Amino acid sequence: MYILGIDTATKVCSVALAHDAEIIAEYTADAGTTHSQRLLPELDNLLNRAEVAKKDIDLVAVSMGPGSFTGLRIGLATAEAFAYARHTYLHGVDTLAALAYNCRFENILLSPVIDAQKGNYYQALYKWRGNKFVCVEPTMVVNVEQLFGRVGDNECLLMGECGKINNFPGNIKKAPENLLMPKAKSICALALRDFNSETDKRIFGLEPYYIRKSEAEELWEQRNR
Repeated sequence: MYILGIDTATKVCSVALAHDAEIIAEYTADAGTTHSQRLLPELDNLLNRAEVAKKDIDLVAVSMGPGSFTGLRIGLATAEAFAYARHTYLHGVDTLAALAYNCRFENILLSPVIDAQKGNYYQALYKWRGNKFVCVEPTMVVNVEQLFGRVGDNECLLMGECGKINNFPGNIKKAPENLLMPKAKSICALALRDFNSETDKRIFGLEPYYIRKSEAEELWEQRNR
């Protein structure tokens, strides 16, 4: 099975191609341009250099959030269009799970975070237990104090959009730079693990995991109360 992975949930744009569990190619960039400018050229370059035709893709896997509202919409719209045009399966992957999946360190608490603005973060907690990747605590919107509180005294690795977080407790360390940000190869791996030929037949109707309302929605509601 050829799997095409897409992650545009953050400022990083990442695409990957896998054949079953083998990663064939990956392209990840934070080049300052928008996802709408980068994503399609990167997908074309990836497939051309891997010498895999678009018609050979069996499954399109896309990061579903939480993350940038605009980035998520661009990624999902592109994945839906690709899957629809080529009659392939489509599978959504949790962004925080994919971030933690990058870091295969057994028995260390993994804390992926995405900036939720206004001093808040989307956070979930994961662990590798042998070959099993498990969610320890679900996604919540937290401030920095709450973020540290959820970790407690556990040895923990922090990854994702954590550049603004300072004064870490001694038990929390930042992930190495090469594991810090999203990788589309993790999107491919989690999609392969969770793929279901029945439920993944549905191409349209997937909803990004926004978790909270956008600032525009909040302002609209305030004005119309």
